[in-house]
Order: sequence, then structure tokens, then C-alpha cells
Amino acid sequence: MNLSARNQLNGKVTSVDIGVVMANIKVEVSEPGVITALITKESAEKLGLKDGDDVTAIIKSTEVIIGK
Repeated sequence: MNLSARNQLNGKVTSVDIGVVMANIKVEVSEPGVITALITKESAEKLGLKDGDDVTAIIKSTEVIIGK
């Protein structure tokens, strides 16, 4: 799959928690360690996500926040 988004992190799904409307997907990556994605239940089911799947976390943002 080719995308215009440059912020892509390859990782492995470590947790899938599907609720009534949203799904909480945890992806283990080398840096920063774990990313949590909140996606719709429909999307999680359509992708057939399960623990151990190899996936790509694609990050598209319109702002950057700096913390110290």
C-alpha cells in the first residue's frame, strides 16, 4: 500500500478491545514502544485485527504539540 502520509511505524498488534462504537488497538513498535489507536468498531472488524497481526500505524496530524 502506498500512502502520502510519511509518519508510518511498523509494529505488531498486542491488544484489541472492541466496544459498542469504538475499538482500542495497541500496537508495539520499536520507538516509542507502544502506540494506541482509537478506531471505529466497523474498521477493526473489517480489517479483522487480532493479537499478533503485523500492521502499519499511519499517523496523519494537523498539529504538533511539544511538552517539557
